[in-house]
Amino acid sequence: LPKPFNERELVARMRAILRRASAPVETPNAAPAEAPAASDRICVGDVTLEMGARRTRRDGQIIELTAVEFDLLALLLRSAGNVVTRQSIAREVLDRQLLPFDRSIDTHMSNLRRKLGSHLDSGERIKTLRSIGYIYVVNSG
Repeated sequence: LPKPFNERELVARMRAILRRASAPVETPNAAPAEAPAASDRICVGDVTLEMGARRTRRDGQIIELTAVEFDLLALLLRSAGNVVTRQSIAREVLDRQLLPFDRSIDTHMSNLRRKLGSHLDSGERIKTLRSIGYIYVVNSG
């Protein structure tokens, strides 16, 4: 980093290097992947996540998500109808502690909302509970 630098930028770059260094190494003689099991699929309403293939569908059409957006949606769908705190999102999806002025979760959530669109009948899919977290809305009809 050239001087002067922002401490947050330094920390972000160090985390990225550590994340790349700790990534699992694939061996060329690995066993072929098995067919996806039914438990590898999460369905809530018109949204389906195929965990093994890391594929997302809404009304049968594939939606392109980033890795963080996919993990975030998987966490929300597994807890559909229940509150998911910002701290648990930071820990489970971003693999770090939530900083006081961290807006990255809000940015990922905004992108995810835009890509998923809204429910036809109730509007919002993902509701914000200010200062607490988020909830994936389950339609009761």
